[in-house]
Amino acid sequence: MERQPRDLTAIGGEILYETRNELYLHLPYLDVALCGLTPQPGSGKTLSVATDGTMLYYDGAYLAERYLRSRTFINRIYLHIVLHCMLRHLGKKRGKVSELWDLACDVAVESILDELDEPCLEGGSSPVRQKFYGECRADMPVLTAEGIYRHLLRANLPEYQRAQLQRAFLADDHGLWDMEQQDDESRQQQDQRWKDIADRSRTRLETHSDGRGSGGEAVLEQIRVAVRDDVDYRAFLRRFAVPREVLEVDGDAFDPIFYTYGLQVYGNMPLIEPTETKEEKRIEDFVIAVDTSMSTSGELVRQFLACTYAILRSTETFTRKVNIRILQCDDQVRSDTVIRDLEELRGYMEEFQLIGGSATDFRPVFAHVAELQSQGAFTRLRGLIYFTDGMGRYPMKRPPYETAFVMLRQPPASVQVPPWAIRLVLELPDLEKAIRETPELDDEIDWDELPQL
Repeated sequence: MERQPRDLTAIGGEILYETRNELYLHLPYLDVALCGLTPQPGSGKTLSVATDGTMLYYDGAYLAERYLRSRTFINRIYLHIVLHCMLRHLGKKRGKVSELWDLACDVAVESILDELDEPCLEGGSSPVRQKFYGECRADMPVLTAEGIYRHLLRANLPEYQRAQLQRAFLADDHGLWDMEQQDDESRQQQDQRWKDIADRSRTRLETHSDGRGSGGEAVLEQIRVAVRDDVDYRAFLRRFAVPREVLEVDGDAFDPIFYTYGLQVYGNMPLIEPTETKEEKRIEDFVIAVDTSMSTSGELVRQFLACTYAILRSTETFTRKVNIRILQCDDQVRSDTVIRDLEELRGYMEEFQLIGGSATDFRPVFAHVAELQSQGAFTRLRGLIYFTDGMGRYPMKRPPYETAFVMLRQPPASVQVPPWAIRLVLELPDLEKAIRETPELDDEIDWDELPQL
């Protein structure tokens, strides 16, 4: 009796179901994420596998053929697509060069898969991949899609090299990533759903010791970036302001109706005069400490100061005359520069030179500031910002002012900032966004020269 061929579409669905179960057994901390997509026959949407963030579309014949050749390939491609969604690669594609963004996302995801020490995910690494990983890691500690995309833009590779990389990292079809057909509300809901899933997976992974032992740290590092909210650096700086009176008309302190009514009735005699001063939050006393250890780049510090200068100048939070102390310190305070106005800060930033290069110890800065306070160097010191990579010896005692440790990259999980301090992780795009919200200052900084993280 002749055996009837089975429906390849049904076979494809069974393959994905078994794949999900196998991945769940090896990666239990990704249980919610692995169930985040609903398998659906491609029906002309794809000839391989693709997702729109909600459905996992597949071609049954493609899956069956690839499954016979390599079961681990199916495991990798399933997790590859899930990681795209968890890291919110779909929604971030808007406004980017499509070809480069697709490649950057594939590289970021495959770098995670290549670091996961699981037998069910073997078989992805190659010399081409390892060479490109090395080139990217020279620019960034964590291989995120955003960082790899900037690396590709800057490298401007010839077409044949881009094609070689695409062949080395290609796994799924990105044709359904175009979210222009969705309304803004639907896009936001989908993005928020995957952000919540990633956040839950991060919590599970941080408490799952086996996940770290088998390479799960690669997943954790990228998830931390994916769930991180955009940082408003301008608003962050304003928190160090204190109330003070300034000579300026306070339009909110009087009723303009009585003012204009008096002018109408009596000619030039308003019934109520506006106040000549008003209370605003301004910053005059401020400390910027710079970590000058061997792990800190002088050019990166200079650009951080440039961004900070532009933001300070673009807001009314900061007075024309200031009392800013810029300290450079590795294991001891190497320099103490007094800045009296923002133009001095600009000059310091442009001529900045890193002094130091030893190990990192944050305590000398706080001891030095305490001594300055005892000498009356500050009228009302509200805060200190310490620019660092986060690795060093922290003081045990909380100082009598707010302290923020600002890092332009995610520090290792072993770094524990004291609970009394603010831990702020900025990415270079956060600083760029802050300055570009003030177009009149955009020309003051050459963004093409910014180091890419």
